[in-house]
Amino acid sequence: MANGGVATAEKVERRAVGPAAAAEAGAGDPSWLRARREEAWALYEAMPMPSTRSEEWRYTDVGRLLDFDGLAVAQAPGGGPGRRSGLASEEALASEEAPVSHVGAATGLPAELRDAMAQDREGAGRVVDVDGCVVLAELDGELARRGVVLASLRDAARQGLEGVESLLATEAVPASDGKFPALNAALWSDGVFLRVPRGVSLDLPVRLARWVSSAGTAAFTRILVVAEEGSRVSFVDEILSPDMDGTALAGTTVEIFARGGAQVQYVSLQRMGRGGAYLAQQRTLAERDATLDTLNVALGGSVGRVDLNARLLGSGANSDMLGLYFGDGDQHFDFNTSQDHVAPNAHSDLLYKGALDGDSRGVFRGIIRVHEGAQQTDAYQTNRNLLMSERAVATSLPNLEIEADDVRCSHGATVGQLDAEALFYLMSRGIGRRRAERLVVLGFLGEVLSRLPMGGVVEKVTKAIEAKLRHG
Repeated sequence: MANGGVATAEKVERRAVGPAAAAEAGAGDPSWLRARREEAWALYEAMPMPSTRSEEWRYTDVGRLLDFDGLAVAQAPGGGPGRRSGLASEEALASEEAPVSHVGAATGLPAELRDAMAQDREGAGRVVDVDGCVVLAELDGELARRGVVLASLRDAARQGLEGVESLLATEAVPASDGKFPALNAALWSDGVFLRVPRGVSLDLPVRLARWVSSAGTAAFTRILVVAEEGSRVSFVDEILSPDMDGTALAGTTVEIFARGGAQVQYVSLQRMGRGGAYLAQQRTLAERDATLDTLNVALGGSVGRVDLNARLLGSGANSDMLGLYFGDGDQHFDFNTSQDHVAPNAHSDLLYKGALDGDSRGVFRGIIRVHEGAQQTDAYQTNRNLLMSERAVATSLPNLEIEADDVRCSHGATVGQLDAEALFYLMSRGIGRRRAERLVVLGFLGEVLSRLPMGGVVEKVTKAIEAKLRHG
């Protein structure tokens, strides 16, 4: 295991969202990155806040759900993010330790975060992020010797690692993409840089554990993953927070590049507490014969919004886009997805399923875009919702936009109640109604998990769903 050495969660200071926070976020950055932050902040100030007058935000009133004036950006004492673990030392690279599996290396972490990390199986690498600051980064020593890089994104930018300057906020999610991409590009304090060299396969996933500590905090993180030709990697991104009386914002931008023939899996597991707000922009770029699969799981927080765009740029590219959400109380989940088929002979398949209880709301808006010349496209889109309460609301808006004539594309959406026949069948065999309902919900959502059976993820998500069902 290659370990950057520093593994303590330092106390951070906070600065109100504004130009001063943007300037402080860039303290110590190379000139190219400071220039990008300045441009991003100018774009953020020039762009209007998304409103329900926009089709893409029609069902999520950001101004009502988020009090931006009451949020402050987490900053370490002295400016910039807290001290992070950087690249592996030569001594660590020489070690012959087994794959990363322990959580004891990071001290001072919240008990809830340690417990979540302890539930994970072994991994090829581990990163821990507290309030937008990486406090631990470790990688299997053999993989480090083979050229795999796992590092704090801030350190990677400062040290000029290959690929960071050319790919960060340029091709996938530039600041010009919108109000929130611009805000993240200006204020991100840290994140993860993962590069897998040509032909290298990681048999175990790289795991990122994130924590947002308190109400009033705005933590901005970026994730940059580059899988070179013929490589293989899985990345699990989990975020948690305590229950809070106010709002804490986790702003995330994810940029994933799968070069020719690469195989990449990305999992986002959002389990924030009450008061948590999750805003994510995710872009995946799959080149010729690459496979780039995603799974978004939303279980926690008060409000969550994910904007996911999958771009199939090369012939033979493939993307499975999976989503699972379970809301109760007054939780609000909004997914805005797009499947952009730029090249011919590529395949994408989206399946998002949600169960909604109490006064919760789920919104799904998806579009398949087949660009001119992208013949022999094979694309599917399905959203299914299960309403467990008369007050729960599901809104589903699937769309097609096709500019080629030799394609196979379909989309569909359903909204329904608990299956009465399934409930009767279970109850007729002596199973109580509450347990029967839990089994029906688990079976409904389990289809999504079965499509991407990554080690530890299925078990963790299933336990979290069961816990919500027990306390519902």
